[in-house]
Amino acid sequence: MAIKILYFVIFPLILILICILSHLTFPSQSRPYKPPRHRDWPDDSLSPSAVSSAASPSRSQPHILYALLHSTFSFAASSFPLNDVEPPSYNSHTATAGGGQWVLLQESVGVSAMHMQLLYNNKVVIFDRTDFGVSNLNLPAGKCRYNDEAIKEDCTAHSLLYDVDSNTYRPLMVQTDVWCSSGAVIPDGTLVQTGGYLAGDHKIRLFTPLNDDQCDWIELEQSLTIQRWYASDHILPDGNVIIVGGRKAFSYEFFPKDSIENSQNNSVFYFNFLKETTDRKEENNLYPFLYLLPDGNLFVFANQRSVILDYVNNKIVKEFPIIPGEKRSYPATGSSVMLPLRLSAGGADGTPPPSPEVEVLVCGGAKGGAYVKALKGTYVAASKSCGRLKVTDPDPQWVMEDMPMRRVMPDSLLLPTGDVLILNGAGKGTAGWECAVGPVLNPILYIPNEPESSKRFSVLNPTTIPRLYHSAATLLPDGRILVGGSNPHIKYNFSGVTYPTELSLEAFSPPYLDPEFGLIRPSILSIEAPAHYVISYGEEFSVTFTLGLYQADGEFMVTIVAPSFATHSFGMNQRLLELYIVGVQQLSAFAYKVTVHAPPTRNIAPPGYYMLFLVHHGVPGHCVWIKMQ
Repeated sequence: MAIKILYFVIFPLILILICILSHLTFPSQSRPYKPPRHRDWPDDSLSPSAVSSAASPSRSQPHILYALLHSTFSFAASSFPLNDVEPPSYNSHTATAGGGQWVLLQESVGVSAMHMQLLYNNKVVIFDRTDFGVSNLNLPAGKCRYNDEAIKEDCTAHSLLYDVDSNTYRPLMVQTDVWCSSGAVIPDGTLVQTGGYLAGDHKIRLFTPLNDDQCDWIELEQSLTIQRWYASDHILPDGNVIIVGGRKAFSYEFFPKDSIENSQNNSVFYFNFLKETTDRKEENNLYPFLYLLPDGNLFVFANQRSVILDYVNNKIVKEFPIIPGEKRSYPATGSSVMLPLRLSAGGADGTPPPSPEVEVLVCGGAKGGAYVKALKGTYVAASKSCGRLKVTDPDPQWVMEDMPMRRVMPDSLLLPTGDVLILNGAGKGTAGWECAVGPVLNPILYIPNEPESSKRFSVLNPTTIPRLYHSAATLLPDGRILVGGSNPHIKYNFSGVTYPTELSLEAFSPPYLDPEFGLIRPSILSIEAPAHYVISYGEEFSVTFTLGLYQADGEFMVTIVAPSFATHSFGMNQRLLELYIVGVQQLSAFAYKVTVHAPPTRNIAPPGYYMLFLVHHGVPGHCVWIKMQ
């Protein structure tokens, strides 16, 4: 026991001093590199062992204090046998029931988190709708709205800015109704938020992150061409935004309006696919799932069907088979992610890297007719299935598998490790007012690269707070998941109902954040690139980082994640890329450098801000923000 205390408690304290001095004088050396599990390199000649990077120069004489501390560790290692110390090891494939931890961050923020967007300054814009009546969060003195559909004067906030680092928040002011709206972040970090209800259904709003505590919503004079309620937005390679669909809106348009030129010279483009996927009485095609593909076209999923849309020429270029089983779009709400895009190196002769394989995952949903039955008090069992579609295959087919439990209204989030976390939702019913029962409290970890299908799902530790209709979740920069919202009622209702309106925020820490993995958790020191934290397409750049005491052979991943606009079980613009690793160097006792290739094109990584995570033996550290341009 004394040895373990020395190894795991006393030595880490000394590590703080060593990290400060780690850039001094320790001779750098190449480090053997082992790629992550289930990732086969396409060409042995391009493997990291075949492209080792040159050692960086070191200073001629070691710092005296650094040498003393290094000698201390050398003495400890030789004087105390550590054979009885089991080194920490994390493997998502062995995550067991009860893994992960829930923490209540705020009992009430005064607003139910129907919509969420993480911004590059580590703050989250949260909002619900304006026609609920008054909220539980007051606007600053003197601020009120007088154009509300619900009450004549509203001096309460329906939006807020949550500060992740300090766990504090302040009210924001929206002018018109943002109920069931959509959004995307453009390259300069500004949230473009579109549509809503009633007076807000044509509106375009901007929120630009600033650190002066004065930034607030700006509503543009420019409007959408038609109403957009339950639409989906996606950032495009040119940095503009496409807005697709909405209730009785079988079309798409762009922001800015003149961003796409074609022979029709229109501002709105009819999209018959959305009309074809509308179910009578229920719709089941709202909030379509959108993914930008490496060829620049757009994958669109609605109801049970999916197509590739050439939005420049306004034509469908490919249609896919119908997904088996239940309906998957609102109100039969399932969830979806595009699985991580794994990038490769270009050829030695300068040829560009091959285009990455694209695979879409769709999970959960409800049977046709479930919404109508729920309105009458009959709650049909939700879907248990997930489907995977390799969009880039010559003859793609849906491959189906079952989750451990049924789910409608789930949120699916890409973790820095490339795994998928599925949480929130209900076991019966659909989205809609009072339309679901049986909240599902356990998150599920899904491991896409596990070859045995029976081992891909793990049930994790449950929350105590039901998150049903109008809940949301988003990935945070430290690897936690922010979860909030749930308002299955037409108004705020905190008593006398089975599932009260939720104004709380909580965070879920996946198993990789357990304290026992602290010694293998990396800490990023800096990004080495020509423009520092601004990365150009196709360039090579490096990430320097530190690790704890015990280290096995290196197993590293570098991933970049685009933060999503989360609402109604869909993270719009959510995207994760696994960068190609050129090589890894050890710079000092605890400092390392990993060199990677940036994404090659804007089609693969649209311009803007990304969270860059370094993952060591399945454990991510805190991200740093980079900007692709």
